Amino acid sequence: MPRIPLGDWVETVVSWIQINLEGVLDFISMVVGALVNGLIGALLSVHFVGIIAILALIAWLLRSWQLAVGTIVSFVLILGLGLWVPTMQTLALVLVAAVLAVLIAVPLGIWSARNPTVRAVLKPVLDFMQTMPAFVYLIPAIVFFSIGYVPGLIATVIFALPPGVRLTELGIRGVDSETVEAGHAFGATPGQILRGVQLPLAMPTIMAGVNQVIMLALSMAVIAGMAGADGLGKIVVEAIANVQIGKGVEAGLAVVLIAMFLDRVTAALGAPAGSRSSLLGIIARRRDQRRRAAASAVPADAALQPA
Repeated sequence: MPRIPLGDWVETVVSWIQINLEGVLDFISMVVGALVNGLIGALLSVHFVGIIAILALIAWLLRSWQLAVGTIVSFVLILGLGLWVPTMQTLALVLVAAVLAVLIAVPLGIWSARNPTVRAVLKPVLDFMQTMPAFVYLIPAIVFFSIGYVPGLIATVIFALPPGVRLTELGIRGVDSETVEAGHAFGATPGQILRGVQLPLAMPTIMAGVNQVIMLALSMAVIAGMAGADGLGKIVVEAIANVQIGKGVEAGLAVVLIAMFLDRVTAALGAPAGSRSSLLGIIARRRDQRRRAAASAVPADAALQPA
């Protein structure tokens, strides 16, 4: 059987994109590089005490004082290990990649939940993206964007995108159909139902997807280091190359501490809100009124029955 030249076809497509879409690639590189470098500059321009205080305040407001204390201890430990600058570089890379992935994943998930054709097209694409080895994404990314933060971030976004799409779709499709029908009965438009009913009810599942996006983005820190991105991943790569166990453990511990903080914070954001949206509240109150009316009518009917 003759060999299928799939690799040659891929190289041809990559070469065509590199030649004909050079302006688009340069624009993407400029924007992404500006976002990452700008956030790194902002994080490093503030004294480490201020950064730790802000992160601890976020942990306290969103979760608990215990998480705030744990955040202080974690980042003081990172500071004591002499990894403050690479930690801020990795944190900036992860945050920008996660935001970009979420901005793409949530609309795609909503579209997929509302359109069976889109769902059928997206499913094999997401399967491909999720099962392809992450290292493979670096090859065209480096070809398109050279080395540095940009190829690492692009590969991170592609790798972290599928869970966000899948869980957003799952959350929207998992909303009670009776609640959606009640919204239609009140004359709400599809957009109002989406904003007022489906998104609030699906928010815990969507935030679980955001959590997974952030965790996968952080897991790509080492691979981004292979693409020349500064940060903890680059330190881990250097430790592997020089067989420096202590250096690798220190950088790996810093990654774990960042992951724990981001995981707890995003999990707190995904907790069910105490207050409902106006449309959702109206629907819930009307349903409760109907149920109470039906319950109160049962004894009256029973009293009319002959003994």
